[in-house]
Amino acid sequence: MEDNIIGKPIDRKDGPLKVTGTATYAGEFQLKNMAYGVTVQSTITKGTIENIDTRAAEALKGVIGVMTYKNALKLYPFVSGKPMGGRFSERELLPLQSGNVFYNGQHIAVVIAETFEIAEHAASVIKITYKEEPAVFKFIEQDAVLYAPGEGGAGATPPKQRGYALKAMNNAAVTIEETYSTPVYHHNPIEPHVTAAEWVGDELTVHDATQNVFGARDLISSMLGISKDKVRIIAPFIGGGFGSKGFMWANSILAPMAAKFVNRPVRIVLDRTGQMFTCAGRRSVTIQKIGLGADTAGKFASIKHETTAETSFVDEFVESAGGVTKMLYATDNLDVVQKLVKLNKGTPCPTRAPGEAPGTYALEVALDELAYKLNMDPLQLRLVNYAEKNPQDGNEWSGKNLRECYTKGAASIGWSNRNKMPGATMEGDNLAGYGMATATYPANRSKATVGMKLYQSGKVIAACGTQDIGTGTYTVMAQIMADALGLPIDKVEIKLGDTIYPQGPGSGGSQTMATTGPSVLAAALTLKTKIILLAVADKRSPLYDKTAEDISIHNGRLFLTGNTDKGETYKQILVRNKLPVIETEITTEVSTRGGAKAAEKKPGNQKGNPKNESIGNQFVQKDEDQDRRNLSFYSFGAHFVKVLVDPITCMVKVDKIVCVMDVGKILNSKTAASQIIGGAVWGIGMALMEGSEYDPNTGRIVTRDLSEYLVPVHADMPDFDIQFIDKPDLNISPVGAKGAGEIGITGITAAIANAVYHATGKRVRDLPITPDKLL
Repeated sequence: MEDNIIGKPIDRKDGPLKVTGTATYAGEFQLKNMAYGVTVQSTITKGTIENIDTRAAEALKGVIGVMTYKNALKLYPFVSGKPMGGRFSERELLPLQSGNVFYNGQHIAVVIAETFEIAEHAASVIKITYKEEPAVFKFIEQDAVLYAPGEGGAGATPPKQRGYALKAMNNAAVTIEETYSTPVYHHNPIEPHVTAAEWVGDELTVHDATQNVFGARDLISSMLGISKDKVRIIAPFIGGGFGSKGFMWANSILAPMAAKFVNRPVRIVLDRTGQMFTCAGRRSVTIQKIGLGADTAGKFASIKHETTAETSFVDEFVESAGGVTKMLYATDNLDVVQKLVKLNKGTPCPTRAPGEAPGTYALEVALDELAYKLNMDPLQLRLVNYAEKNPQDGNEWSGKNLRECYTKGAASIGWSNRNKMPGATMEGDNLAGYGMATATYPANRSKATVGMKLYQSGKVIAACGTQDIGTGTYTVMAQIMADALGLPIDKVEIKLGDTIYPQGPGSGGSQTMATTGPSVLAAALTLKTKIILLAVADKRSPLYDKTAEDISIHNGRLFLTGNTDKGETYKQILVRNKLPVIETEITTEVSTRGGAKAAEKKPGNQKGNPKNESIGNQFVQKDEDQDRRNLSFYSFGAHFVKVLVDPITCMVKVDKIVCVMDVGKILNSKTAASQIIGGAVWGIGMALMEGSEYDPNTGRIVTRDLSEYLVPVHADMPDFDIQFIDKPDLNISPVGAKGAGEIGITGITAAIANAVYHATGKRVRDLPITPDKLL
């Protein structure tokens, strides 16, 4: 056993596979006799197809067929679930079921050919005539209708009022009321959306780039009208998703439809130049009106937050930017309002920290503005309004060490030493500025089942139908298992991303390790107890007649605590008892949003005494019996940023970022830091360069690829200082870990914007902060 393996910066278990090109992604599975599908997209923004002429395409050599709404497999309606429980992206637009067009770039046909190149060319020669209708594609225009979203919709959180916000605002000694806007952001994972489907009789296998294999299975089976047990989804590796692969998009069902249509396996890959920007989700535009009222000491009297976001005409997704305002700071008077407008665009969807990322931008910049108006340190303003309990419901925090985050971050960047006057600090030829902001994200946990097998060789394999979307799930699950079983990490193997494995959670909401970690730990403890009880009950064992408490394990060897000479290995115990394998399967069902139950499933071929299962049951029972009803589960953090701004060109360079995060127990310091850095990089993009543009006359996206849609690159990277409080939150689970995948992007955009203001004295409230806005 590697001592103290939990928390160590263990290299990724899947790293060698990825750097050698042997990790197989959805688009790389080679299926026998595979054909290639390319979708045809609409060139109008709203209307109907009058005629679709496929003759020229069908006449090309190598074209197998062209699938349109006239000949496609008919799909069944489905009940749209919650985002990570399996949700199709556009419930009123089942692919190729009618000739109606709701947005520019909508899939309206699929060409299937012997090669990708033939399919792509054939798609270009299809001739389509339309009957166009007036479209609504500008965020604010005469035909755009604002409405309040329904509760329970995707991303929606109900509005919240406390006290008398308007009256308190009017009576406050100091107030600010400003409007902040964010553009459309696109996910741009390194792996595009891709699906390969193969039918064998009435059974379907789908290789899909998805953040939720079980959710995809449920949706595909429902839409095709077949039993779930006839569908298998495989996704062992995901090249990033950031929420876009949490919803299921048209390609995931078009590939099975096309495979049935031509009676061959079919692969469909969305291209980077257009399709990934029209048919795979995005973050909504937001316009956020923030009002803050305070006394002269900075204590909040009132907070108002009104968000207007966009959705589509074929589904409803809500970018609930005001959700964070309800809980982050203490105030008796609050008014949070959410409005939506339907546009003829593809449906928005979760994008890394949906709601919290744009919400913390607006709120934390507003706090900075109020602090300057009060002539008060922005950090001190946050401390004055520190929420000791969740102000939304009065619940205690499951764990909150935000003050410590502030203290460590401020010390690391030299916050107290800065010149507090905006626009007054030069560093060489550049203006220098410092900014800070608070980070927060819900600490989510849900249900997971893990199966685990210990073999005579001493190797242990655990399987769970969750996914590793590039965050390090393979590695961190292996660390928990190896530590619990007293094994070197190279003796344990994790299998993920397949619906033949026990069901795990979707990879979203920063919940994967908080959810799977307790299941892995419970299964490992169960196996360990089984093997110990086999040994102490066997007269042939040197550990005969000892108690479990007397025994330690190291490097796969059981020995008497205090006497390492008296012991034997896992292998010796299994061989002597003629057991090729010992196995278990554990389910933990604990929700941080209420409700909990758990049980162990005992496979019929399981060997040994049923009482040997008790340790797993006891572990799970204790976990589920913990009363979490009056606790609020969140992670917290603080960002401190230094920027340099060229006073002539107004180019902004982020020079240093300090992130101090309170995300519970750190299971792997390398992968955790990588997640926070990744979130901060997204924040650089949000603040300074990213934003999708649409043609104001046609509603067609203009920034169609990465040459037009700018993202941060290596040359844009600052000096990163990533720190963790590393205090386990044992209220969320016995493992004590919270998610780290999304909190890094919350607050960082505001911290950069606040630093730019401090450097230049110019406040930009319309992202991104480009040089022309500072000139």
